Amino acid sequence: MKKLLKPRHKGVEARTRFDVVFDTINLLLMCVIIFVCAYPIYYTIVASFSDPNAVIGGKVFLWPIGYTLDSYRSVLNYSQVWTGYRNTILYTAIGTVYNLFLLLPASYALSRKTLKGRGLITGYFVFTMYFGGGTIPFYLVIKSLGLIDTPAVMIIPGAFSVYNMIITRTNFQSFPETLREAAKVDGAGEFRIFMQIILPLSGAIISVMALYHAVGHWNSYFNGLLFLNSQKYFPLQLVMRQVLLMNQSISLDVTGMSTEELADLLRRQRLAETMKYSLIIIANLPILIAYPFVQKYFVKGVMIGSIKG
Repeated sequence: MKKLLKPRHKGVEARTRFDVVFDTINLLLMCVIIFVCAYPIYYTIVASFSDPNAVIGGKVFLWPIGYTLDSYRSVLNYSQVWTGYRNTILYTAIGTVYNLFLLLPASYALSRKTLKGRGLITGYFVFTMYFGGGTIPFYLVIKSLGLIDTPAVMIIPGAFSVYNMIITRTNFQSFPETLREAAKVDGAGEFRIFMQIILPLSGAIISVMALYHAVGHWNSYFNGLLFLNSQKYFPLQLVMRQVLLMNQSISLDVTGMSTEELADLLRRQRLAETMKYSLIIIANLPILIAYPFVQKYFVKGVMIGSIKG
């Protein structure tokens, strides 16, 4: 029989040495995983405030070296960054509201067993998760709808997520049927039950779905890359791409350059290296700020939407 460790407190179950070793190994593995996930973010922040020469030379590891805000000044002085910010905020706000406007009623309707053809409709939705026409037919559809080079192309296509609908539908199915029956006895119809009973009790799943859609809109760039031609409609992600490509295309031809021009070219090339990190921080800062406020809903919302009963 394995020797049991003496419990520290009365009433605490005795643990074997194997349990202690197992917990220690788990703790070490978790620390390694946290470091692997967190250090790239930390390095991005540190590098964005460091001297470009130190970053290029590989001297930046744990704290900024040669603290400077030049990379942030260069990014923020570019007017297109502010235009991209404005566009992305509008696309995210309007798109998220539009997504929830479609998602919540559809999920509630498909959660009702009394809906005729519910299985057929659900199967139709699920079919679209696995089969699609591809990029070229998608482009032709968008063109035929007249959405090319319009802000609506960042909002309307892909407005309905079948995966999120399944999660939200399962959440609505978890409500006891007696709740709806009691409301019907009082004379409430389906619309009133949905608006005044179901939605107020679904704050967790609504918060999670809102964040999922908001992050998707904030990081969206593919539709803009395909369908937008005017820079005034570019989202922030496309502006970031444009700035990075612009910095990478700095001419390396030094023929005929004066000493001052050559020094300025080298300085801009070095600054372009840290601008990449500054762009990442600037572009993701709103989402990083928003996460802590909805984090408490994450586990609760997803679990409610994934477990029935």
